[in-house]
Amino acid sequence: VEMIPQKNLNLRSFTLCMRVATELSGRREVILFAYRTRNHDELHVWRELDGRLSFYLAGDGVLFKVPELGALQTHLCVTWDSTSGLAALFLDGKRSLSKIYRRGHTVRAGGRVILGQDPDSFLGDFDSDQSFVGEIFDVNMWDTVLADSVIQGMFAGKREPRGNVFDWESTELRINGDVKVVTREL
Repeated sequence: VEMIPQKNLNLRSFTLCMRVATELSGRREVILFAYRTRNHDELHVWRELDGRLSFYLAGDGVLFKVPELGALQTHLCVTWDSTSGLAALFLDGKRSLSKIYRRGHTVRAGGRVILGQDPDSFLGDFDSDQSFVGEIFDVNMWDTVLADSVIQGMFAGKREPRGNVFDWESTELRINGDVKVVTREL
C-alpha cells in the first residue's frame, strides 16, 4: 500500500502513529513503514528479527527493546525531534526511554511512503521475506512531536487531532499486491 501525503515530508520533527497486529513473531524482520526518496531510505520503521522495534533516518537506526508485537492490536507511535535529537517509542500509551538520535538531521522531501514492504530502490526491488503479514491501520503522522498526553489519549480512544502529514481517515491509498482494505469503526 502506498500512502499519498497531505504535505511534503520535509521534516525536522515528527510523530508517526499506527495500529499493528501480526503473528510473525521472531521468524523474520518485517517493515511497518517505509519512506524512500530516489537515493535514500529516509524513514523506516522495523520490527527486528530479535523482536526489538526500530526506526532509521537515512542511515543507522535507533533500536528499542519493548514487548513483542502480536496478534492483539498494538498502538505504536514513534517520535523524533532534530533540534534535541530526542527519539522515543510508545506502545499502547506507554513511553519508552528517550534516546539521542540523528541530531540536526532533516528528513528530505520528494519520496514515497509504502506500508508493509521495503523498497530497495525507488518503489521497487521488494523482498518478500521482509514483507509485513498482518494488519496495519490508523496510520497518522504529524510534523511535530506530540505531547505524551495526546499520544496516551489516542491509545485510550479519545478523539485527538488527526495527522497533518497523513490522516488515515482521508489519505489516499494506492493498493498493490495481495492487500485487503477493510473499513471498520475505530
